[in-house]
Amino acid sequence: MLGYIRFADALSAWFGKAFAWLILLMAVGTGYEVFVRYVLNNPTVWALDVSFIMYGTLFMMGGAYTLSRGGHVRGDFLYRLWQPKNQAKVDLVLYILFFFPGVTALIFAGWKYAARSISYTEVSVNSPAGIPIYQFKTVIVAAGILLFIQGIAQVMRCILAIRNNEWLEADEDVFETEDLLMREADKAEGDAHP
Repeated sequence: MLGYIRFADALSAWFGKAFAWLILLMAVGTGYEVFVRYVLNNPTVWALDVSFIMYGTLFMMGGAYTLSRGGHVRGDFLYRLWQPKNQAKVDLVLYILFFFPGVTALIFAGWKYAARSISYTEVSVNSPAGIPIYQFKTVIVAAGILLFIQGIAQVMRCILAIRNNEWLEADEDVFETEDLLMREADKAEGDAHP
C-alpha cells in the first residue's frame, strides 16, 4: 500500500506542479490584454476565452494534487476532534458512497462530452475569434482519471489510519514563505548560540 500511495502522490504532484505554470501564462496573457486594450486601444478577441480555458485547466488538473495534500474544503468542526481511526472510517465510507461514484461519472460523462466536442472541432461561442475548445474538454477526462488514482491512495491511507490510529501524511514539497522564514531564523539563532 505504501508504494501505491507514494506513486499516486508523486503522479498527482507532478501534474499539479506542471499545470501550475499556467498561472504565469495567464498573468502574461492578461497583462498583454490590459496593455493593448488600455494603452493601444486595440483589445484582443481571444484573451478572455484563453484565460478561462487556462484557469479551468489549472483548476481541474490541480484537483488530485490538492486531494493528496488534504487541501480540499471540508466541514470539520466535529471531525477534527475525533481520533484518526474514526476520521478514517468516516472518510472511507464517504469515498465509497460519494467520491468514487462522482469521479466515475465525471470520467464517463467527460469522455462522451470530449468525444462529441472533438468530432466537430468545437470552438467557443463566446469569442469572435472562434477559439478551439475541444482539447479543453479532454482535460475533464484526464482530471477524473488522476482523481480516481489519487482516491485509491486516499482509501489506502484510510485503511492504514484505521489500523494504526495515525494518518500517513504526504511528503511535504511546498512550504509557506512564513514557515521558511521562521526555519531560517531558528537556524540562524541556533548557529549564533552554539
